[in-house]
Amino acid sequence: MAALKKRLADAGCSFERQGKGDHEIWYSPITDRRFVVDGFIKSRHTANAVLKQAGLPKAF
Repeated sequence: MAALKKRLADAGCSFERQGKGDHEIWYSPITDRRFVVDGFIKSRHTANAVLKQAGLPKAF
């Protein structure tokens, strides 16, 4: 979901490295943690869970 990755980047989160398969590892300066973003997210619930891990409010 391109909108999710754009929202993460706009919030200051950065892509760190490629994970297994189509997963990506991102870093959030808000929470000072790394989190996994699936390359193909279909569910708004999954997208909101990623935002929560990044320390951002729900958006989808």
